[in-house]
Amino acid sequence: MSDALINGLAGAGGGIIAQLITYPLQTVNTRQQTESDPKKERKKKLGTVEQMCQVVKQEGWGRLYGGLAPSLVGTAASQGVYYYFYQIFRNKAEATALERKKKGLGDGSVGMLSSLVVAALSGCVNVLLTNPIWVVVTRMQTHTKKSQPNRIGSLASEEAIIAAVEPPPFGTNHAVQEVYDEAGFLGFWKGVFPTLIMVSNPSIQFMLYETFLKKLKKQRLLSSKGNNVSALEIFLLGALAKLGATVVTYPVLVVKARLQAKQITGGDKRHQYRGMLDAILKMIQYEGFNGFYKGMGTKIVQSVLAAAVLFMVKEELVKGSRWLLTRGAIDSVKPKLK
Repeated sequence: MSDALINGLAGAGGGIIAQLITYPLQTVNTRQQTESDPKKERKKKLGTVEQMCQVVKQEGWGRLYGGLAPSLVGTAASQGVYYYFYQIFRNKAEATALERKKKGLGDGSVGMLSSLVVAALSGCVNVLLTNPIWVVVTRMQTHTKKSQPNRIGSLASEEAIIAAVEPPPFGTNHAVQEVYDEAGFLGFWKGVFPTLIMVSNPSIQFMLYETFLKKLKKQRLLSSKGNNVSALEIFLLGALAKLGATVVTYPVLVVKARLQAKQITGGDKRHQYRGMLDAILKMIQYEGFNGFYKGMGTKIVQSVLAAAVLFMVKEELVKGSRWLLTRGAIDSVKPKLK
């Protein structure tokens, strides 16, 4: 099994576990990003926990996990594709660095700029392949249903009982059909341009992570403690790297969510966006620069926690896979020696 495939599968596994843990936060954050109703803006802003409780009270626990199934598919696909191509490009960058060292150029290690380019290329491939999944996930996260009516003393007739029946759940098929009816096949690539710009987020994240990890291993070697890094240290390095990347790129993430959310036809023109530039200009005009940072606190908590879990689980899965492959190779050699 190639190193790229091991990293791809480990990245997919780590991404799924991180998504399961942090998904309710992601749902609330997407709603915060796409909230643009001036009437609601004037009301007292709810905190993340309060908003989660409100969703549970008015719509039920299930809405916190709206779009979880396609999201898990998207996470597995995104992380798998990203790590697979990241490892391939990383191997080529390392080979190039070694060739340069032989020529007396550099120390043979991959520099910060090269790490950034590798991460960016991997991210672009990932975005182009998986954007349709995330459009569907955004639709499902931002879909709301009316709270259940108070039925005490109100169901006086058969018509009232029928009216109180909830509509069927908004599933993946409904979201796919809604996107297609609204904008056709190209609708599944809504927000692809800001998403490509968002490639800088994991690029910055991995650049910071690789830099921190490299420095930590170097310090360990200098102190004669070996270059082993614990799961807790990987967790903290992943959290720190994601924090830096999120703060820098958050406004682009808000624009992407606005474009991928449902556009209400015939509604307020201020909240209908024809493209990335139109969304940016309308947000500046009607919401000010604060609009670009809606829900940032929630996103920092969610993304930092998710990234930290992802890195920790991914590294442990890679170590476990390599150990199993090495042990399997040794066990297969033993009978031949006898």
